[in-house]
Amino acid sequence: MTLREAQVGQTVKVKKLTGEGAVKRRIMDMGITKGVEVYVRKVAPLGDPVEVTVRGYELSLRKADAEMIQVE
Repeated sequence: MTLREAQVGQTVKVKKLTGEGAVKRRIMDMGITKGVEVYVRKVAPLGDPVEVTVRGYELSLRKADAEMIQVE
């Protein structure tokens, strides 16, 4: 399952990052790394973003980036 598929209000744990290069680096710079818990706050119905809380910070991710984050 990817972060994009997670339901609003759900807390998930990051299992793996599948992106590469600058995209993966940007995701990791936001504090999203393997083993961290991510709370899904809001998902825009038609377009971006996916809004999450990670380590106490509220972040917005593009749906394309959220698909690169495997969660359990």
